[in-house]
Amino acid sequence: MNFVPKRLRSRRAAQLAAGALVVLVAIGIGGYIYEKNRTGSVFPHPHAVFIPQKTAAADDSPKEVFKWPIYGYTKDHLRNFAAPADLHPPFKQLWMQSEGALLEFPPVLYGERLFQLADDGVLATIDIHNGHFIWVRKLGALSASTPAVTATTVFVTLYSRSKGVEAGRVVALNSATGKVRWSRELPSPSESSPLVDHGKVFFGSQDGTVYALNEHNGSTVWTYHAAGSVKASPTLKDGNLYFGDYSGNLQAVAERNGHLQWRSGSEGALLGSGTFYSTAAVAYGRVYLGNTDGRIYAYDQRTGSLDWAVQTGAYVYASPAVANAPGLGPTIYLGSYDGNFYAINARTGHVDWTYDGHGRISGSATIVGNIVYFADLGTKETTGLNISSGHAVFKFPHGTFDPVIADQNTIYLSGYGELFALQSAPPAPPRTARTASGH
Repeated sequence: MNFVPKRLRSRRAAQLAAGALVVLVAIGIGGYIYEKNRTGSVFPHPHAVFIPQKTAAADDSPKEVFKWPIYGYTKDHLRNFAAPADLHPPFKQLWMQSEGALLEFPPVLYGERLFQLADDGVLATIDIHNGHFIWVRKLGALSASTPAVTATTVFVTLYSRSKGVEAGRVVALNSATGKVRWSRELPSPSESSPLVDHGKVFFGSQDGTVYALNEHNGSTVWTYHAAGSVKASPTLKDGNLYFGDYSGNLQAVAERNGHLQWRSGSEGALLGSGTFYSTAAVAYGRVYLGNTDGRIYAYDQRTGSLDWAVQTGAYVYASPAVANAPGLGPTIYLGSYDGNFYAINARTGHVDWTYDGHGRISGSATIVGNIVYFADLGTKETTGLNISSGHAVFKFPHGTFDPVIADQNTIYLSGYGELFALQSAPPAPPRTARTASGH
């Protein structure tokens, strides 16, 4: 053993400490430079493709079965329901049901039943008329997604299939009885809301695997392996699935076989930023989604080239809602962790208006008619804004993440652990004019 004098050992320690300080300072300066260069908006590409599309008209015709079957309502995840004209605030509360656990994601609806998956892994089926439970099943220990439902089956992804197990599960249940049709264990957690199309169930997972499973028996049709966790629900449009990952990449893969069509980056995951949690919306020939680097991105749907990016003041976990707003035209809506809610021109990226929520907006908004609803994680309330002006037309003292779905008669609003059914209140009867004598 070599003897090192105490004085020399002290000198070496001081040198190591000084060296470590230099490294930390260098990292800090590098981080500042990275943040300075990374942040800021990206101006629209002058030749970027933008494809106009028709505005969905409100459908007041009666339907045998109304469906809100997946997260985001439609497979392109526009989060936009063209509601009948009479479904608007002020609302009266029809019923309230306490779930007993955090409701991070909204339910789905098929006919007269809601299917709500709480964060404790419990799936509850609820009667839309009175809020009563029809059946309840404990499927795992932890979940953070919305189910998908068809006429006969409800599909659920789980983050943890049992307490202390960092691995998930996907389950298909009889929607009428809750009986398990098939179940499949996953090697990693999943918090990706499933999407069902043409006999296949699509979802992502923590280890970056995106699955296409047979709807009827859970067998693998294909898998795709992303470079980072896929937490969003895959978005389907024109035969391709679109999703971001935690490596900072957005990709399009073929629905039929999972083959990669294109991949496009943001800024990567350096210093814990540049990851995609947001579920994409696909409209106007573009793919829109938020990123934890604080930006809202628009990519070309065909090629993945960046059309524009808008910088907010903090993380953007939220998924966009899309509408052709009267007076504004094609617009996307979503909130940021900076507490602001944004209406952004879908073609140019220009911010048309903002609304200060005075809190932290983490969850996604939904458009019902001409009102966009969002919840604020800081204030624990839900706000409804006119999609054209940004003026508040609705306030409700409950709401945390992703608050609203609807049918033709009712708004179903998720609070922290409660589900509310709200219906439009009838107008107050006109006051009868009194005579001068008071009669």
